[in-house]
Amino acid sequence: MTFDLLVIGDANPDVVVGPVAQPILFGQKERLVPSGSLVLGGSASIMACGAARLGLRVAFAGRVGDDAAGEFVRTALAERGVDVSALVTDPSLPTPLTTILTSGDDRAILTSTGCLPAVTADDIPNSMVRSARHVHAGSFYLLPELAVGLARIFKEAKAAKATTSLDPNDDPAGKWDRMVLDPILRVTDYFLPNAAEALALTGHHSVVDAAGILARRGPLVVVKNGAEGALAHNGSKVITAPAVKVEAVDTVGAGDSFDAGWVAAVLNGMKPDRALAIAAACGSLSTRAAGGTAAQPTWEEATA
Repeated sequence: MTFDLLVIGDANPDVVVGPVAQPILFGQKERLVPSGSLVLGGSASIMACGAARLGLRVAFAGRVGDDAAGEFVRTALAERGVDVSALVTDPSLPTPLTTILTSGDDRAILTSTGCLPAVTADDIPNSMVRSARHVHAGSFYLLPELAVGLARIFKEAKAAKATTSLDPNDDPAGKWDRMVLDPILRVTDYFLPNAAEALALTGHHSVVDAAGILARRGPLVVVKNGAEGALAHNGSKVITAPAVKVEAVDTVGAGDSFDAGWVAAVLNGMKPDRALAIAAACGSLSTRAAGGTAAQPTWEEATA
């Protein structure tokens, strides 16, 4: 295999500012905040960087615009050891842009989707899908055209003996359409929502019950639950892992670093309980600096 991991999904610059006192004021009111940074964003791209940091051979497939923001993304991924040969440059649509306003453990996210809705399964080379040990997709609900063809990509991966994972991330429309999602879950080995996403997808108030419902659709469901740690549900059995206590600076991208830790641990032959603990450590340790990639741990740091 050429790659340990192929990551499919969103890549964009993030402008992270805060902490911001709530509520947000309009009326041309200027407010000063302690910090601001321009960093690599996008759930899928942060996950790809985290996996590369953990020692995996990683490729990224998606789309950016023919603009300065797109060049920033391409360079940032490549500098972190991610292969960008399958990152398409869209000649007519701009690179997505995200502004993140932080407030304590919470954040508000404003995204201009740019070329994201134009990403399709045809952007993902079959040769690259077949050359990876694992295929991961992120930001499912931000990529509606890709979502339609994602089951085909995952089937192609599984035909080549690869494993698959999916992080749905938030649905800005609030619809949480399971008609499109369910066929993909049947060819997904690991489904990686956070607690809020698992609850929204099932309508349940219990994270454990929500994970169990999703697990009965096919995948092992691995749920990120912030300071509460994480759990994995296979439809009948639940395992848990605590978060690692750190002095958190910024929680942006923590869930994506968790995903990277889970995939790296599984590909390194770890059993689910050990993989869950490593993933939780990766998510926790990534919060030590601003932005999603600056504090992502090495494999040695995560396992320690």
